[in-house]
Amino acid sequence: MPFSSLPEHLADWGHRLTAAPIYLPAGDALQPATSLPFAAGYLVLMGESLSRQHLIATVDQLAERGVQWALLTPFTHVETEVVVLALSAYDRELVAWCKQQAWPLDAVHIEHLPTLSQPGLILMDMDSTAIQIECIDEIARLAGVGEQVSAVTAAAMQGKLEFADSLRNRVALLKGAPVTILDTVAANMPLMPGLTLLVDGAKAAGWKVAIASGGFTRFAGKLQQDLGLDHIEANEMGVDGDTLSGLVHGRIVDSQVKAQTLQKLQADYGIAATQTVAIGDGANDLPMLKLAALGVAIHAKPIVREQAQVAIRQGDLETVLCLLQAGTRIAELR
Repeated sequence: MPFSSLPEHLADWGHRLTAAPIYLPAGDALQPATSLPFAAGYLVLMGESLSRQHLIATVDQLAERGVQWALLTPFTHVETEVVVLALSAYDRELVAWCKQQAWPLDAVHIEHLPTLSQPGLILMDMDSTAIQIECIDEIARLAGVGEQVSAVTAAAMQGKLEFADSLRNRVALLKGAPVTILDTVAANMPLMPGLTLLVDGAKAAGWKVAIASGGFTRFAGKLQQDLGLDHIEANEMGVDGDTLSGLVHGRIVDSQVKAQTLQKLQADYGIAATQTVAIGDGANDLPMLKLAALGVAIHAKPIVREQAQVAIRQGDLETVLCLLQAGTRIAELR
């Protein structure tokens, strides 16, 4: 089948690529195959408007680097189209190339993808990751100190301030605010798009899903109750009667605690190291992102996007489920 004869939009490829689960390039043609010839790395394209031109640009880039490829039959999850290329080599510079593309889709290059066919663990940040807000900023806004707290939050998430000290300083500004503010914020937390799809899909496959947050148990606990999460790790906001005390009780969940939580849950649940996923957006998420088999920066700060294995800029949390489904298809073909 001539490569150039395929429809422009990948959503229309399904009825053309039916002879086999894998296709190998042979000049301008795609030849069907039944087993993966390469497994040194993978390149995944995900989006709602994938086109043949995106794939051509990608394989041209692979050709420049001398990387051979095999195309898995594209699939669609909800509205996200997914194309997976199995590669003959893993190239760290290709990771940077994927992150730099100004496409209305996400390109990911990684050595290994976990599979939903085996037990696994997802550990995610909460604020601006599982939900669309920073809870402490919302509390501060209702308490009348929003601008002061938001400025410190932004600096901490960009890695410009030490997280534990910045958290104590922000919480101190909330002293005397009514406790009922917590209930107001908890009742109005907007979930990150794709969160429910990700959690439900992972849980249906028998995976464990947890939160490790530099935020607070009041909010993480509500998510745990609403979504059926297996574990939460978060901070305890101090209360003095009917008002906030301005203190944080106990150990602060900083970057190292997040990484330690990933290790502990992996051990507690008996999960293979190759089956761990971490998701976050701030600098204090980097250690757990680097520790996980699949570390995903979702709409992240620049420092996080640059250092993470995977940077999702266009899609939402559904893309993480798409990556796991891609890993499942790869495992079935190996």
